[in-house]
Amino acid sequence: MKILVVGGGGREHALVSALHRELPEATLYAAPGNPGIASLATLLPIPTSDLDRLVQAAESHRVELVVVGPEQPLADGLADRLRAKGIAVLGPSAKAAQIEASKAFAKDVMTAAKVATAPYATFTDLARALAYVDAHAEPLVVKASGLAAGKGAVVCATRAAAKVTLNEMMADHRFGAAGDTVVIEGFLQGEELSVFAVTNGREVRILPPAQDHKRLGEGDVGPNTGGMGAYAPVSFATPALLARVEREVFLPTLREMEKRGAPFTGLLYAGLMIAPDGTPWVIEFNCRFGDPETQAVLPLIEGGLLDLLTAAAKGLALPPVRLSTGHAVTTVLAAEGYPEGPRKGAAITIPTELPAGVTVFHSGTSDADGTLRANGGRVLTVTAVAPTFREAQARSKLACEMIEFSGKVWRGDIGWREAARQG
Repeated sequence: MKILVVGGGGREHALVSALHRELPEATLYAAPGNPGIASLATLLPIPTSDLDRLVQAAESHRVELVVVGPEQPLADGLADRLRAKGIAVLGPSAKAAQIEASKAFAKDVMTAAKVATAPYATFTDLARALAYVDAHAEPLVVKASGLAAGKGAVVCATRAAAKVTLNEMMADHRFGAAGDTVVIEGFLQGEELSVFAVTNGREVRILPPAQDHKRLGEGDVGPNTGGMGAYAPVSFATPALLARVEREVFLPTLREMEKRGAPFTGLLYAGLMIAPDGTPWVIEFNCRFGDPETQAVLPLIEGGLLDLLTAAAKGLALPPVRLSTGHAVTTVLAAEGYPEGPRKGAAITIPTELPAGVTVFHSGTSDADGTLRANGGRVLTVTAVAPTFREAQARSKLACEMIEFSGKVWRGDIGWREAARQG
């Protein structure tokens, strides 16, 4: 089988790694890929923004399945163009990708589907948004409606902070056109949970639940990032809770998307807040695998992933996957200055002998001069799989200490809530 994975980060490295592990004889391509992927797949030097060349590459290499990692090419219509050529693709149409590309659209869908989500208001006018904040209870959440690389949602403890954020988004254009429309929400109390559902548009297969750590610093302090680490599974995400998420979140959303003429197929990610009473409230939807949760979730799938992704891409009945009984902890090693101004170019040393069960996924690296170097904000993601959460956490942390590059930034407390639950 010939498979193309679109993207070049840690998520795509984890996808390629999982597919190679399951079907070593498959011919894998990655566009553009990264140095870590190069040993597993043929790299195609095509940026994810060049839809013409991506479609041409899929045709010329006779690819049978395309898995799209990033959200932007999906929002730009890559899946539509591949399907028009008769190529199976795991990813939604541009119309369906609005569930991530437009937070305003997603909130409308959730409201119509009666999916639990925070009260909200949508604005395109700064003065009206500021006036709304004046009458809103604290704290509150301000979100750029468009795509903002996972950094467009800001929790504001005070109305004053919300006004500063609104000015940054709408007047200073911090996120470009993504902030021309903003969504202002009420603040939800509870514990966050990331749930991936592979779907053919009608049914879902939920993968092991994960929990992400967005803040830069230990103890969840500092600026918001694209994610500093994740772990899976999460002990409070019981089968009963996941059945409720399927029943109350995923299936009503899929029915509403179908009703709107935007049926969703591919990977639907739900960022949830689980309230103290157990209600799953939706913070956001993503139209693709999340990063870095993918690097924690996929290593726990022991078989059946390719069949599942292929069935979803072709609209067929979804087969089950075989899951490990182990635990995974993923820690991000970021560049100095991340997230505002990451410094590139630091030489990276990854020891050949790392703790058992550790895989290093490349997120932002280059080796153009023959030396592996930092080439992005999040540089590496270090995943450890072990029989227990504590072992996985310790091995991921030890491996992070062993990997060297100047100015590396990371958190040694990934999974701290799980550790606290275990006592």
